[in-house]
Amino acid sequence: MNVKLQEHWTKTKSFIKECIRVFQITKKPSKEEYKAIVKVTGLGMLIIGAIGFIISITGALTLGF
Repeated sequence: MNVKLQEHWTKTKSFIKECIRVFQITKKPSKEEYKAIVKVTGLGMLIIGAIGFIISITGALTLGF
């Protein structure tokens, strides 16, 4: 039982160290980067929504609703 607890604790410590390393490497995006990310994300949402809408309309027309 003690060995399993030790393995779990070792994995947890390793995970925490990796999280700290990631937070140290990352940086806050600039205003221009943020605007670009928002535009691309919004465009992707619009495209996926339009595809879903077209599929639902096509399905409704095919079934005669």
